[in-house]
This record gives sequence, structure tokens and C-alpha cells, in this order.
Amino acid sequence: MALISDILLIAGALGATLYCYVLARRLRRFNDLEKGMGGAIAVLSAQVDDMTKVLKGAQFSAKSSTDSLEGLTGRAEDVARRLELLVAAMHDLPDDAVSDATRKASQPAPAAEAPRPAAPQTAAPKPAAPASAETGDTEPTVLFRRNAREAAE
Repeated sequence: MALISDILLIAGALGATLYCYVLARRLRRFNDLEKGMGGAIAVLSAQVDDMTKVLKGAQFSAKSSTDSLEGLTGRAEDVARRLELLVAAMHDLPDDAVSDATRKASQPAPAAEAPRPAAPQTAAPKPAAPASAETGDTEPTVLFRRNAREAAE
């Protein structure tokens, strides 16, 4: 009986040795930096570093784009305010001044002047300069270029 127990004990020890040997080989392949999981972890670590750099660059680019858009939006709001003032100033013009200006524009040029080449005229009048808030004065309304030349002469 002692002999059978010794044989079984030796067989168990050999089986455990074989099992440990197989596990050691698997663990070596698992941690191998070329092909195994260690290599995959090393590659993923390098990719994380690269992605971190790219992300910082993208954040910087987005910040500069945001700053640029904020500046452009501010300028657009300023222009919109000016346009609102010009439109409000157009509503404040008396109807007589607008009709006189359009009547003057539709009259033919005097014969003494040399004929000018026909320039396309737009139907929409140009906005007048708003009244000065400090003095309360308004400049004469000039709707067309011809009227500006006549006013200058």
C-alpha cells in the first residue's frame, strides 16, 4: 500500500510540474512585448499619449476659433446696431424730402452739361446719415449721386 501511495504521489507531483510548465509558457507569451498582451498594452499606451497630444491641439484650435467667432459676432452686432439707427433715421425723414429727391432724380440733365454715360441706378434709396445727438442738426438728405454732385456745386 505504501508503494501505491508513493507512485500516486510521484504522479501527482509530475502532473503539477507539467501544469506549472504549461502555465509558465502561457504567461511568457502573454507578457511578450512583441506579440503578446504586453505588446498590446505598450501599443495602446503609445496611442493614448498620441491621442492626448492631438486632443490638446484640437482644444487649442477650438479655443482660437471660438475667440475669432466672438470677435466677428461682436462686429456683426455693432453693424446691426448701426443699420437699425440708419433705418430709424430713414423713417424720421419727411415724406416731402423723399418725394422731392426722387422728382429731382427723374428730371433730365440740363443741356449745357456733357452727356454722361448711363449708369444703372438702384430703386432703393441710400440711407441718410443719422442726426447728431449732440447738436440736433441733420445733414441734407442725399438719395442719389447726382443729388450729391448738385449739392456740392
